[in-house]
Amino acid sequence: MKTNYTIALTGANGFVGKHLQNVFSHVVVLHRDDSVVTLLDKLKDVDVVINLAGAPIVKRWSESYKRVLYESRIETTRKLVEAVNQSEVKYFISTSAIGIYPNDKRCDESSIEYANDFLAKLCSDWEQEASKCIKPTAIVRFGVVLGKDGGALKKMLLPFRLGLGGVIGDGKMMTSWIHISDLLKMYQFLIAHKLEGVYNAVSPHPVSNSTFTKALGKALGRPTFMPLPVFVLKAMYGEASCVLTDSKEVYPKKIEALGFSFEYDTIDDALVEILKGDHT
Repeated sequence: MKTNYTIALTGANGFVGKHLQNVFSHVVVLHRDDSVVTLLDKLKDVDVVINLAGAPIVKRWSESYKRVLYESRIETTRKLVEAVNQSEVKYFISTSAIGIYPNDKRCDESSIEYANDFLAKLCSDWEQEASKCIKPTAIVRFGVVLGKDGGALKKMLLPFRLGLGGVIGDGKMMTSWIHISDLLKMYQFLIAHKLEGVYNAVSPHPVSNSTFTKALGKALGRPTFMPLPVFVLKAMYGEASCVLTDSKEVYPKKIEALGFSFEYDTIDDALVEILKGDHT
């Protein structure tokens, strides 16, 4: 069911952006290269702005591409916030990621320790720009968003269907994930209650890479005995391989405490729903 708000959206062509356009009845598409003047014109009669802008993160990070990652997030958000602050927009939701948290530690929104790497710095600076918005503002820290038609899962499906799927390294790294349907529900919940602050967009049940791999193999009816050494990912992606190999154990305590409930809170239920009809 569509929600009757007028939404302005950056990152409309991305995986999450495309799904959000199916949730809201009236969507205004914003572009990274829009000037503040253009943005102000587009924001007339807009209730809520959702900022999803950002170049793809899973790609080898040369120094020049790091600048692209930074500018596509921080500079775009800076310009957008300037426009929102001058507009009649009532609510602003910006994006971040759980890459801000340290590895191998249980984290929730109350955690104050951040990782010391490029990804964490990128997230931190991104959030700082969003926090300059004078309108009620929420920041959503994405975990791994699961859906059949995009995101990380789409990249995994082919090798798993071929029986070439397996754990990464020793399989102990933790994966904090969310079903795309629950992420969309979270946006609706935030908007309905005009909630402010930082929220982790993750299931309450993170899993080890080994557990995730077995659940995906089971949902597809395929074996999962081909381990993927970490050095292969490092050879493919360099520093960016951390997006795939870091261990993030993150919980959505803040939004759960406010009454939000997940429809797909276990990895088995999520993958079975996403891949229904795909069992071979």
